[in-house]
Amino acid sequence: MAGHRTVRVPVEGGELAVEVAGGGRRAVLAVHGLTGNCRLWNWLRAEAPEIALVMPDLRGRAGSYRVAGRSSVRRHAEDLVRVLDALELDVVAVCGMSMGGFVAVELATRWPGRVRGLVLVDGGLPMAVPAGLTPDALPAAFAPQLERVSRRWADVDEYLAYFLHSNPLLDPRDPLLRDCLEHDLDDGRVLLGREAVLADATDVFFGEHRWRALATPTELVCAEWSAGADTPPAYSAEALAEFREALPVLGRPRRIAGTDHAGTVMTRAGAAVVGAALHDVLLRVR
Repeated sequence: MAGHRTVRVPVEGGELAVEVAGGGRRAVLAVHGLTGNCRLWNWLRAEAPEIALVMPDLRGRAGSYRVAGRSSVRRHAEDLVRVLDALELDVVAVCGMSMGGFVAVELATRWPGRVRGLVLVDGGLPMAVPAGLTPDALPAAFAPQLERVSRRWADVDEYLAYFLHSNPLLDPRDPLLRDCLEHDLDDGRVLLGREAVLADATDVFFGEHRWRALATPTELVCAEWSAGADTPPAYSAEALAEFREALPVLGRPRRIAGTDHAGTVMTRAGAAVVGAALHDVLLRVR
């Protein structure tokens, strides 16, 4: 696992791009969210360089943009089993952010022998469905996030300015953010599949949730807000209490004060909490 390299793993429909960063003996499979890419974990790499990370671009995103076939939470989990097999990793801890948390839960419950522990970051457990949201309404609801796909961006600075409109608490001067956004772009186009995003969003909000079947040690990190200061969080205090009561393997949730959904992993402060949660889950399964 030493060093930093990119490998390509055959999956149904093409090849998945996977970045591997060396560190400790035991690997962590890090799974990004709905419209993200593997560089979402730049901040965790900076805060916890001792952790060995396996970071795929999920199908329909960035380096895996051209993988063909329908996307779903189940399909992503199947792809990740291929990644583990290709890298000869029998069992790993898994860290999933937002939709990546749902993929992590799918992996841990359908292939429990491959997952030694979970860290869920503002995702993975059922979220309240926004008022009026239906499967048919998803294209309109996600139109602002998908606007990036229809445009050609002059450079990463223009794309950065757009990105900050919906992520106002991120630091525009942060080189890790710039690197993450550059990874999205190819000749001014964002490598993000519209149909993949909508299919995966349908799964997250309206699909089967297998969280009650979790049997592996699990830590949850969540934000104080959703998108900007004083916005409702993905998980209320009441919901967190209900999850803890229903799920014996869940540790005490960690709420990151002064942080929104993006900031849980796209800031050094948020990534430090995620790194601490990973260390704790690895200690629980030692």
